[in-house]
Amino acid sequence: MITAFEFQNWKSYSDSKLHVDPLTVLIGTNASGKSNALDALLFLNRIAHGAQLTAALQGDAALGAVRGGVEWAARQPGDTFSLLVTVRSDDLTDYEYRIEVRVRANRCELLGEQLVRVKYRPAKRGEQGGRGVQSGSLRLFWTDECEADAPNVTARLYNEKRGSPRSMSRANAILSQLVGQKHRQEIQDGVSAVTGALQGIFILDPIPAHMRGYSPLSDQLDPDTNNIAGVLAALPEQRRQAIEGTLTRYLGQLPERDIRRVYAEAVGKFGTDAMLYCDEAWPESGQATAVDARGMSDGSLRFLAILVALLTRPEGSLLVVEEVGNGLHPSRAQLLLGMLREEATRRRVDVIVTTHNPALLDAMGTEMVPFITVAHRDAVSGSSHLTLLEDLGDLPKLLVQGTVGRLSSCGLIEASLQSGPHRLRTGRP
Repeated sequence: MITAFEFQNWKSYSDSKLHVDPLTVLIGTNASGKSNALDALLFLNRIAHGAQLTAALQGDAALGAVRGGVEWAARQPGDTFSLLVTVRSDDLTDYEYRIEVRVRANRCELLGEQLVRVKYRPAKRGEQGGRGVQSGSLRLFWTDECEADAPNVTARLYNEKRGSPRSMSRANAILSQLVGQKHRQEIQDGVSAVTGALQGIFILDPIPAHMRGYSPLSDQLDPDTNNIAGVLAALPEQRRQAIEGTLTRYLGQLPERDIRRVYAEAVGKFGTDAMLYCDEAWPESGQATAVDARGMSDGSLRFLAILVALLTRPEGSLLVVEEVGNGLHPSRAQLLLGMLREEATRRRVDVIVTTHNPALLDAMGTEMVPFITVAHRDAVSGSSHLTLLEDLGDLPKLLVQGTVGRLSSCGLIEASLQSGPHRLRTGRP
């Protein structure tokens, strides 16, 4: 699983780190850098799937453009950026992946890339966690410096010496070019672990208006969840019934309707399309009435989309949801939070969410403080920074003034951050 991302000269970031927990909450004012951080995750996901660096930002026939495209990928006035990812393979093994890219003449080219395996000793008796100190590191591949106009770059693959040289294209990540090739087992293990982790990133952007129509049967949810009905209806019977039971259990607690069942069915002469339904019943009538997606509220559909994504993502993947509380009544913030924590833990899917919702932040209570990260801009340089909320030196005094939701709404957290780095405590490495 991915445990951290680091952004260097990426968009509004000069150098900042995002720690990834089972549930990571990213907060901050508008234009603070939250979406810029998520754009980096989308870029990494695309290059891991084999997209060329330029297409991963600019888009092509199959991909939409990342916000700002190529022009705004590197922090201005520079023309290079670096992204780093830490992937935990097991209790004693991490992989640290780094890619450096130059933006020039409306295209991207590889400047440097490396993959390092880091080993740890088992924790001694009395130490917390399953790992102790670092015991060693091994560069699995790295790149030589290359001329500015060179079409290729020399990658060196670990061979217990100076590395076996391999000429490779600068248009794609070395990581994706190594997939499917035969290498030493150490290299194959590292490439497989990092590629799998990056390919497992799923950026969810549910659009209720896109969910109201019929959709073809499908085995993979689209980012805007337009095919949610087709995904549910295409599941094997036993799994479909289990997921629909979970959907019903949670949706039945929403305030919009007295929902008794949520399900999808194949429709049409050939049964290749599907529609999403819910059965609702009120005490006065005593009878259940079927309502299709066209009659469901935006809030219900967004809630369904997030839950279906959680229930269908592979184990070990990373689900990202921007503005997770949009369209949901404040009284159901506790339900949303409970669902995210329970289902993500049960299915071993990590979740990153952004939110401006004070009710949702209040529902988290103080126990979630270690998992909240604040995006904010430096008042002098304008660069974005990511700071763990628990690292605020005056956090105890702030919490005396109110809940996290109130502190966020009143701008007190940002005010504390702008008072200077001396107000920060030492947090996670």
